[in-house]
Amino acid sequence: MAQLAVIDAFQEFMDTAHSCVDIRTEADYDDALETVEYILESATDTKDDPLNPLIELISHAIEQYEAQDDELVAFMEEAGAVPTDVALLRTLMQQHNLTGSDLPEIGGKSMVSRVLNGNRDMSRQSIECLANRFGIRPAMFFGG
Repeated sequence: MAQLAVIDAFQEFMDTAHSCVDIRTEADYDDALETVEYILESATDTKDDPLNPLIELISHAIEQYEAQDDELVAFMEEAGAVPTDVALLRTLMQQHNLTGSDLPEIGGKSMVSRVLNGNRDMSRQSIECLANRFGIRPAMFFGG
């Protein structure tokens, strides 16, 4: 009898959550993203939270859908190709509305441009100064 109850409960769950578990359209995808965000806000962020399996189930469905989206896959590949230090520097510049001229820790505008284009690496001293300026750990420039 317990098996029938489990099957019934699962079928009821799927009737409600089908679009979040079997994502086939952009609307399903948006719904799944909103749902997992809501669940994440509701969860206690502990290992034994009873919502964790649901988060994993929906997250897996989102990952599967994203893996089939050619534009998203291309974007992720392009984003992954940007070195961590350059990506972080670009993010900091955007968040603080900075230009190449606003980063004396690296050097002049042309040096900042070379770093952003991947033609030059930042020095250890530059990284330490930027980390201090923005209140972050220097290891973040290395993905740590």
